[in-house]
Amino acid sequence: MVDHEVDTSAGTAVVDAGAVDRRGALGVASDGVLARVRAGAGELTGALRRVAEHVLSDPEAAARATIVELAERSGTSPATITRFCRAMGFDGYADLRLGIAAETGRARSAGWTVDIGREIQPGDPLSRVLDQIMAADTRAMHDTAALLDLSEVERAAVAIAGASRVNIFGASGSALVGEEMQFSLHRIGVAAWAWNDVHEGLASAALLRQGDVALGISHTGQTRETIEMLAEAGSRGATTVALTGFPRSPLAELADIVLLTASQATTFRPDALSARHPQLVVLDLLYIAVAQRTHDRAHAAFRRTAQAVDGHKAAKGAGA
Repeated sequence: MVDHEVDTSAGTAVVDAGAVDRRGALGVASDGVLARVRAGAGELTGALRRVAEHVLSDPEAAARATIVELAERSGTSPATITRFCRAMGFDGYADLRLGIAAETGRARSAGWTVDIGREIQPGDPLSRVLDQIMAADTRAMHDTAALLDLSEVERAAVAIAGASRVNIFGASGSALVGEEMQFSLHRIGVAAWAWNDVHEGLASAALLRQGDVALGISHTGQTRETIEMLAEAGSRGATTVALTGFPRSPLAELADIVLLTASQATTFRPDALSARHPQLVVLDLLYIAVAQRTHDRAHAAFRRTAQAVDGHKAAKGAGA
């Protein structure tokens, strides 16, 4: 591995020379420019990190700026801007500008250009808050679609469809998302368990074997308990899947299959909270993909489970 120090005059950043190749292998779509920058920003430091933060703070202004203007506004140098473009997988600044311009243009035409970077104020009317939440979630969904490698979803679906046991690991908010996935898989006859206690999760992971599947959920990919449980499952031969927002995180590095999500933070909803809806969308896609591959079994199981709870529905016309 070769490390390169860049732009020592404006602050030092160290970038793994192999990062560009590995990021490209994740299949980031060309139209997910800002999603690519968000996903990669966490890996950068110093001058390169400042460029990423400036681009994300005002993408439209970045798309209009020359390389010299962007360097001045971010407190770096044109050489750093060029290195930043390459770190993000672009040949040069012209490609980055064109990509950002195209993406922000689509956002305007789609009608979700509310200033989601603006802080929600105590006196904001609920209509304004609703618009901001909708815009942020829409942006996150589009970014997730751009980041997501469908071949990885396919691999995960095939593994789950053929598994005798599926373990799902997560903590805090990720645990809630995991429980939703467990519920969905149970409805179509897939033996799945969701664990948020590290002791119980490790004990269950130790009983997994080849052919089983373990899914670890963590937006940052740095939750120690989730990493430990997924690592234990992998050591027993289970196929490991990571659902995370960071492709170079510890959780992603140890997983056989990586499913990426994006998030768009707003006031009172930091990244970890704003990631819930994109996570649920990806897991819904994975669930449907599993159901497609087990169609007859899934259809029969879904019908039986629906009939089992049907008697607990309130009768039509019944009083309160």
